[in-house]
Order: sequence, then structure tokens, then C-alpha cells
Amino acid sequence: MSTSSLVLILVVVAVVLIAALVTGVVLTRRRRISLTQKEETPRPGGYQASSGISLTPAAPDAPSVEAVAVAEVTPVVPHPVAERTEVDGQPGVGDDASVPRDSVKRGFVEVDLPVEASEVEEIEPTAGRLERLRGKLSKSRNAFGTSLLGLLGAGDLDEDSWQDVEDTLLIADLGAALTTEIVATLRSKIAGAGVRTEAEAQALVRTVLVDALGPRMDRSLKALPHAGKPAVLLVVGVNGVGKTTTTGKLARVLVADGRTVLLGAADTFRAAAADQLETWGKRVGAETVRGPEGGDPASVAFESVKRGVDTGVDTVLIDTAGRLHTKKGLMDELGKVKRVVEKQAVVDEVLLVLDATTGQNGLTQARVFAEQVDITGIVLTKLDGTAKGGIVFQVQRELGVPVKLVGLGEGADHLAPFEPGAFVDALLG
Repeated sequence: MSTSSLVLILVVVAVVLIAALVTGVVLTRRRRISLTQKEETPRPGGYQASSGISLTPAAPDAPSVEAVAVAEVTPVVPHPVAERTEVDGQPGVGDDASVPRDSVKRGFVEVDLPVEASEVEEIEPTAGRLERLRGKLSKSRNAFGTSLLGLLGAGDLDEDSWQDVEDTLLIADLGAALTTEIVATLRSKIAGAGVRTEAEAQALVRTVLVDALGPRMDRSLKALPHAGKPAVLLVVGVNGVGKTTTTGKLARVLVADGRTVLLGAADTFRAAAADQLETWGKRVGAETVRGPEGGDPASVAFESVKRGVDTGVDTVLIDTAGRLHTKKGLMDELGKVKRVVEKQAVVDEVLLVLDATTGQNGLTQARVFAEQVDITGIVLTKLDGTAKGGIVFQVQRELGVPVKLVGLGEGADHLAPFEPGAFVDALLG
């Protein structure tokens, strides 16, 4: 082999090695995870509640005593699976995992919180703070309104244009049946009224959509005492929709209205749930009744109502455990909770909490829960995200039950009454 050939081979090998090195460096940099927190930009929108949450009037002589916040001391307990070993060679996961026999067993460490954290917060009146809730709906809602109004305000619509209108409503999750009805109504009214401008189209669409939301439905909360006993509200829903947070926010609304509240932590299967609810209670000066972890939820609910009757509070709010609507045993258990509570007092409200981001799945959940317990109202949470608002129309149509409250964000006071007109205005942008 000649010297020139050997040099050429060495040059080629060197070039290949350099190319591989550069490629590796680039890929490594791309795979790095940035830990820098991105700044959140405010989301435009338009939902604004014009008034506070409406509560059903109480009897003049209804009892009302100040509730005292009770801090329970949680006993030190060993790890729930301290004695477990591997079964059939299969590793466990989470709380079901095995613990080495020679591991050191640790107890809980008590940490003193700052004095300020245990003080009762001053809550603003609901009407004042709800009027300032703005900009909580996402760009997708404005896009819905712009698209729909642009189509209807374009003059004479052909069949393709009407198909686009129908598609726009379907994308917003209004459902096939309701979309067909709304399109038929719009076609009839537009032909009769001679709509030619976007402003005329907006007025017409607003009227049709508000009518579809049932503006005459009773959206007041039955949350005031009657017959010498407190009102009892049961908060239900699947895992992760925001039941505990909604219960805490609702307690703030009632306390701000001058009512005394007792909280029942009937979610005994999630350790953090009772702690979280108790924290909400301490912030407003409300007592929280809780039971042992993994205990009977119906027992906790029963004791909560019994305590509420004995102390003479105005309202008892019971936070139930999240349960999959596909698990019959868990749904039967929810029915048991309601039956046990009714041995002490009437259940005035059963509020089903739905995540606005779930769309059609939320409607399926609503059907199953309605079969097990009599749903009296819907609370729609996470309405500040990119959710599709059509679920509001569908769930009311399906159950004949009004949406009473909406969650507009993670703030402690971001709970507003549902108003059909304000909601449609936000949808149309």
C-alpha cells in the first residue's frame, strides 16, 4: 500500500471520528432538561360573575353558633406494610411494597408551623370578590366565538357554510343532538330576521345559546339550616376533579356570608385529603371531623352530621373519596354514605364535581353518579384552562340538573356562581 493511500485512509477515519463526536455533543445538549421555571402569561377571556352565590333563605329562628377550629393530633403509627415480604416473587408498588427486615423503622417528626399559618383568614364578601374575577377563560373560547360569528355574519349561508357552523359547535363539545337543534333554530331565525352583520349574528347566537342553558333553572344552593338542623351538602366525583378544593372554597363562601360551617373528611383512602380539608377549615375557622386512615367513609360522614347537629352549625360540607365511575363496588359505597347520613339529617345538596377538560368523559361520569345518588347540582372546575365549554350544555340536558358553580382558577376565592349569560358572553368573546 502506498504512502498516499495510507494518509488518505487516516484522513477519512479522522473525519468520521470528528463527525461522530460533534453529533454526540449535539444530541446530549438536546436531551438536557431545563429546570428554569417559565413565566406564566395572563390568559385573555371574559367570564365575569355579576353577583355572589345565591343561598336559599333560612328560617328566622334557625340556630347558628360559632364553630371552633379543632386540631387533632395524629398518633405515630408504623409503616403500613412493615411486616410484609415478597409474595410469589412479585415486587410491590407504593404502599404495597415490601420493607427489608433489617430496615430502621422511623416515626413521624412533628414540625411546628409559624403562628401566622394557624390564624383564621379574613375573607372578603362574595359579591365584592366575584365581580373582580376576570380573564379566566382561554384563547380557545375566543377562537370559538370568532369562528362561529364570522360564519354567521357572512351573509347568505350555503350548505357548506352551515356544515362549518355545525362542525364548530361539535368541536366545542355541544354534542350531536344539541348541535342539530341549535343549527336548525339558527337557520330558522336567520332566514326570518334577515341577519346580515356580525353584530346581528352575535345577538342571535347569544339568545339561542343562553336559552339552551336553561336560564330559568334554580341555581341557588340549599346551604342554609332548616327545621332546627344544619343543611347537609355532599360533594362527589371521580379522582382528581377537585372535590376537596371545591369543598374548601365553598366553606369560604359560606363563612364570608356569615354562616357557621363544619367540614366532614369522608375521603379516608387518601391520607392527604383529610389534612388538606382540615387546612381549609383552619383558614376560615371551621371544625373538621375526620376518622382513621382507611376507615369507613360512611362512619365519618355520620359523625360529621351528628357533630353538626350537636354544635348547631348552619351547614355541614362532606368531602367524599374520589371513585372511578366504572367501579360498581365504590359507587355502591357512595350510596351507602348518603343513606347513613340521612339517618341524622336530610341531604339538601349532592354536588357533582366535573373537570371541564374531560369533555365527553365527564358526561359519562355524570350519568353513572346520577344513577347512584340524586345529583342536585353540578360544579364545573378547571374552567380557566383550555377546556371545551360544551359539556355545560350537555350535562344539563342529560340530567336536567343545573350547573351551579364554576371554578375559575387555583386561588382560594376563585369559585363563582354559574350565570348562563356571562358564560355565553365568554364563549363568544
